[in-house]
Amino acid sequence: MPTVSISVRPEHAVARLDRRLFGSFVEHLGRCVYGGIYEPGHPSADEDGFRRDVVDLVTELGVSTVRYPGGNFVSGYRWEDGVGPRENRPVRRDLAWHVRETNQIGLDEFAAWTRLTGVELMMAVNLGTRGIAEALDLLEYTNGEPGTALADQRVANGSPAPHGVRMWCLGNEMDGPWQTGYMTADEYGRLAARTGAAMKQADSGLQLVVCGSSGSSMPTFGEWERTVLGHAYDVVDYISCHAYYQDHGDRASFLASSVDMDRFITTVVTAADHVQQLRGSDRQIALSFDEWNVWDLTGWQVIEAQVAADEKAGRAVPWPIAPRQLEDTYTVTDAVVVGSLLITMLRRHDRVRAASLAQLVNVIAPIMTEPGGPAWRQTTFYPFALTSRLAAGTVLAPLVDCPTMPTATFGDVPVVDVAATFDDETGRAAVFLVNRRQDAPTSVRIDLAELGATRVVAAHVLHDDDPTAQNTLADPDRVTPAPLVCTVTDDGALLVELPPISWAAIELAR
Repeated sequence: MPTVSISVRPEHAVARLDRRLFGSFVEHLGRCVYGGIYEPGHPSADEDGFRRDVVDLVTELGVSTVRYPGGNFVSGYRWEDGVGPRENRPVRRDLAWHVRETNQIGLDEFAAWTRLTGVELMMAVNLGTRGIAEALDLLEYTNGEPGTALADQRVANGSPAPHGVRMWCLGNEMDGPWQTGYMTADEYGRLAARTGAAMKQADSGLQLVVCGSSGSSMPTFGEWERTVLGHAYDVVDYISCHAYYQDHGDRASFLASSVDMDRFITTVVTAADHVQQLRGSDRQIALSFDEWNVWDLTGWQVIEAQVAADEKAGRAVPWPIAPRQLEDTYTVTDAVVVGSLLITMLRRHDRVRAASLAQLVNVIAPIMTEPGGPAWRQTTFYPFALTSRLAAGTVLAPLVDCPTMPTATFGDVPVVDVAATFDDETGRAAVFLVNRRQDAPTSVRIDLAELGATRVVAAHVLHDDDPTAQNTLADPDRVTPAPLVCTVTDDGALLVELPPISWAAIELAR
């Protein structure tokens, strides 16, 4: 059995934990909003139509921020359609997902939902089909004190207090040809810089996220970041990163997906710091990994191809309302990869200061619902919820002596992935581990003596003898975390055996 030696020490500090790392994402897409967070008439729905069973699961998940309303949707969105009396709101076509949007949920309703769930609202503005004036109008409506036209309109619509949104995304994936109104890096950089400057002229305390590349496979990746930041560096605080991973039939490479995420982060940090040096700036740009997840794109690509073929042939293509779209059912292996991606963002937390798991409900989501029926946790729910609950204080990057395993995509990668946190005030520590081996367990020795936190409070492992096991409507609790056996030695070391293809979290105290 391979043996891994890990040392966790206070001097391995990366950064103080920012809770924004545990954000999520709600887009007007599929059943994320309609039939997800909002279902009037559901047995659990409150007077505003919000499903309280979903609210409870969101709270349990430990989500800190929610990015809204997109995503691809935002690039054609008119925010004015979603405010005021519901009976007056127009139904419009959403070009991004080829559906009709009823606008029954808009800014004020969603802000109310964030207060209900205790999460921070992170707004995106439309820079695909709109621009500076519309962004300023949205800012005034959202955050303005009464006494101006748009703030008074919000008050008249039933929201007397400003929504107080501090974090704003300047568009979405503007390098992608699939994006309504997509642009070159130079075009977008200039627009984002002007829009950001105008928004900060209205409120200098805003925190702005500029669009980075839509993915590391984009042909302009790296150069896009340098060009955009060359225009917008002085007015933005974050640059976005988006990454989705799927199993293409090579499970070993899939289990090493976080290696790609780590390289992605390094490239973006290098580009941002290059611009910083050129400008002689003392400001450092942080990364907002505001779309990340496991997502099997194959099904959606088939649908896109069929729609394109029907349109080319002149056949009628329906524009449904809130259809089932992108409703992936996740496996144990998927959950292990999600846990590993979280470990990577923790280890790189000196620069990755915010993140949004995409998405929250039904659409490639940790939470699923059935119309009129139950809500349940997908396998991916558990590594996110436990990491969010246990991580506290300072993030640590442990030293690891670890054997490697071969992968076709990334070469040799460490068998075990690990990150840790330690809260000196409470004496609490948490260690998060992934075993990438498929055929055997891995023995791990963790030296915790210098932390002084060697008492195991609880240890959790997510594993199943069937790595394709899933949680479904018929069997919602097929996969849940189980206790992990740990032994503490006299010299302050923790001994654990990680099953193959597993994710684990260990809570410790002094």
